[in-house]
Amino acid sequence: MSYRIKVPPRTLPVDEAHLVSGLEHWVLGLQRYRWSIIVGFILLLLTAGGIWGVFWYDAENASKAQEIEREATLHLFTRPGNDPQKAAANVNEAIALYKKVVEEYPRTPTAPLAQFSLGNAFLQANNLDSAIDSYKQFISTYGSNISLLGLVQQKLGYAYLLKGDIDQAAKTYSSILEIPGAMNRDYALFELARLEENRSKPDAALKHYQDLIKTYPDSPLTSEAAVRVKVLEAKKTSEPATTATEVTIPPAPSKP
Repeated sequence: MSYRIKVPPRTLPVDEAHLVSGLEHWVLGLQRYRWSIIVGFILLLLTAGGIWGVFWYDAENASKAQEIEREATLHLFTRPGNDPQKAAANVNEAIALYKKVVEEYPRTPTAPLAQFSLGNAFLQANNLDSAIDSYKQFISTYGSNISLLGLVQQKLGYAYLLKGDIDQAAKTYSSILEIPGAMNRDYALFELARLEENRSKPDAALKHYQDLIKTYPDSPLTSEAAVRVKVLEAKKTSEPATTATEVTIPPAPSKP
């Protein structure tokens, strides 16, 4: 009696069958949506290219603005001391270059510095109104630049002083005290104290000097502030005594 060996029919394992089925569906999906996929890929490339183009354009503008600002600063700080006409020409050239930066490249990292330097150049040219306008433009446009804002306010206050506007100068120096992280608050306090002295307000001047000494003991202005405190306190103690003496002096007797 013979036996036959039964060979089971070849079938794919369940997992392998699912894998093949999934691949077939994926290929069919690719074929069905191939144009959508192609269009999407092209749009992705265009978007990436556009983003790269924007970064490249910004980098080019930043480089150009930096070069122009460097050239302007060179004109401003290499003025010959023995040639007034050449010195004035250098200042005017610097002003023109700084204006080019702030007008043509206002969104570059160099623009705030150029705006500040423009005001300084106008100040060098003794054009006080234009200097004040430039500093105000910085505050309006780049007021979030804390690292420069305090210096801009300091220069603005100085420009007001040169113009003789003491009240505006005092307001400007006071605004420095409200800037968080300003590095020149000691200077602002000192200038406010001097202004109050000039306006014959010794008590207010004394308060600013004392605030400077207490808050910024390591400031180079502290020693001078201490001297001014002694002078003002001496005046305060001498004035009442003088007044009291004047009151107790009897009137001169009248002649018969």
